[in-house]
Amino acid sequence: MNPPPAEERRCLECGEPLSGRADKKFCNDMCRSAHNNRQITGARTPAVRHIHRILLRNRQILEHFLGNLETRRIPGRLLRERGFDFLYHTHIYETAKQARYFFVFEFGYLPLPNDWYFLVRRKVSAPS
Repeated sequence: MNPPPAEERRCLECGEPLSGRADKKFCNDMCRSAHNNRQITGARTPAVRHIHRILLRNRQILEHFLGNLETRRIPGRLLRERGFDFLYHTHIYETAKQARYFFVFEFGYLPLPNDWYFLVRRKVSAPS
């Protein structure tokens, strides 16, 4: 008796028949890339994409003003002129003296009197 025919494997992106390795999922790099890009962007709702863009812009602004420095003091006007949105941050760090730093990923700011901000860069180690 003959074994049942093997199910024909097809590219997850375009549906073309696959040949080669048994664990192959895509017919070429273009299909693999297109599939993965759609998975990443499609998994996020419009609200999440919008907030993520704001967070990335806030991070970019803080990075711009810090440059190669570890800390810097600047007026809030400069942050607002660049489009910084103070409503969005990734986390808050409170010191023992109750100073509250607002962080956007590895960049943070401490609100100071008279609309000044103390910017900091936190050293982030790569995950192991």
